[in-house]
Amino acid sequence: IWRDTGLHYDRYLREVIDFLEKDQHFREKLHNTDMEDIKQGKLAKELDFVSHHVRTKLDELKRQEVNRLRTLIKAKQDLEGGNVDHQALLKQFEYLNHMNPHTFEVDDLDRLIRSATKDLENYDKERHDEFKRYEMMKEHDRREHLKTLDDDDRKKEEEHYEEMRKKHADHPKVNHPGSQNQLKEVWEEADGLDPEDFDPKTFFNLHDTNGDGFFDEQELEALFTKELEKIYDPTNEEDDMVEMEEERLRMREHVMNEVDSNKDRLVSLDEFLVATKKKEFLEPDSWETLEQNQAYTDEEMREFEEHLAQQEQDLNLKAVDLQKQRDELERQQEQLNAQKIELQQAVEHMERLKSQKVEPPPEHGLPQAHQDLPPGHHEAAQGEHNMP
Repeated sequence: IWRDTGLHYDRYLREVIDFLEKDQHFREKLHNTDMEDIKQGKLAKELDFVSHHVRTKLDELKRQEVNRLRTLIKAKQDLEGGNVDHQALLKQFEYLNHMNPHTFEVDDLDRLIRSATKDLENYDKERHDEFKRYEMMKEHDRREHLKTLDDDDRKKEEEHYEEMRKKHADHPKVNHPGSQNQLKEVWEEADGLDPEDFDPKTFFNLHDTNGDGFFDEQELEALFTKELEKIYDPTNEEDDMVEMEEERLRMREHVMNEVDSNKDRLVSLDEFLVATKKKEFLEPDSWETLEQNQAYTDEEMREFEEHLAQQEQDLNLKAVDLQKQRDELERQQEQLNAQKIELQQAVEHMERLKSQKVEPPPEHGLPQAHQDLPPGHHEAAQGEHNMP
């Protein structure tokens, strides 16, 4: 159903769907079930009827995916430290049943479909938000750069910026995405065919590059390359390739909203042919490009800069706190070094005393011979000396 979704479980999603489509019963149900019924879980119940071989393969895919998630969790825990509670952390991955890591059941398919549907609906919004932040940061950096310049250089920089802005906006008319004029230009310039012979069905088959009978999002986006080349050139200073990809996304979203009537994020041949008969296809409004639609409001820019200033202030406070901690550690290290030196000096002093140690001096008043006499003989000798 989905191709190159950009979701973190994209590979698992695509492998599950690809294997299910190998089962004839499931493939028929998939192509005959309304998208709303798929979202409500009716398709998931058909898992009970697929072949044993496919079920075995799905079990294996699930075990591989659970192991991949456990590896990710462990790597994250190794970085942050602490014990790993796989069961608790696997709960955050809602697209599979973590309580049963070994087999792929109806609940797993239901979870996968619901999660992918919800995540894909939010995916474009997240990309738009990311682009808005990119544009605001670009403007913030420009303003900060201007503050560093003197008056003359600032004026030159402002003039250059304005010149580049005008140069970027000076381009050929952009055809309305998905209109007859836009598709005819692809037919003529990319396909090399006569615009007078334009045929919607032939056009569809030419650009359904994987031949599955649908335009997916990537196949649709490829149709806008010619229009985007009118506005963006990677060799031009004034043209931003990030903005080009946002413009491509806007064009694809617009066509999907107009043409994808069952909201399955695919354009079938029937949906495409119905769209080519509408007034919007034959007589479209003009297309407003990004430079005509600023990505953010002045209020959003103000809040963004306030947030950046707060972040900078928080970082500065942390830096001051870290410096204090560093100074304290250095002070403690100096104390330890001083104590170490004192201890070393004391040890050296003791060693010197040991090396200089001498015998204690003899007792005073006794000749050597007397000193050698045993105890008690001193008094006897003294008595003999005093006799008349």
